[in-house]
Amino acid sequence: MKGSDAEQIAAAYLLRQGLVMKERNYRCRFGEIDLIMSEGQQLVFVEVRMRASDAFGGAAGSITAAKRAKLLRTARHYLSGLGNEPACRFDAVLISGDHNPVIDWIRNAFGE
Repeated sequence: MKGSDAEQIAAAYLLRQGLVMKERNYRCRFGEIDLIMSEGQQLVFVEVRMRASDAFGGAAGSITAAKRAKLLRTARHYLSGLGNEPACRFDAVLISGDHNPVIDWIRNAFGE
């Protein structure tokens, strides 16, 4: 499974949970955010991680402090273009396994 497959699985899962897609693969000079969605009035920045196994900390272990800092900078850049700043949070969708993927959605996984 490729990263783009994992993002598609995560997006479909979150859409089924009632979130609304705003952007996919938002890029700026600071980095990239996989999915930007909304849940009610709240903006949700989503980091998607996929690992074939739980070795070396699995998908959750791959979201390092440096990666979180990049995501925060990228989210600030996105918010600066909105004109108003809605309530927002960072979620993680962790996908493990190749053939029958297991999805773990962690709301408010990290933040400032």
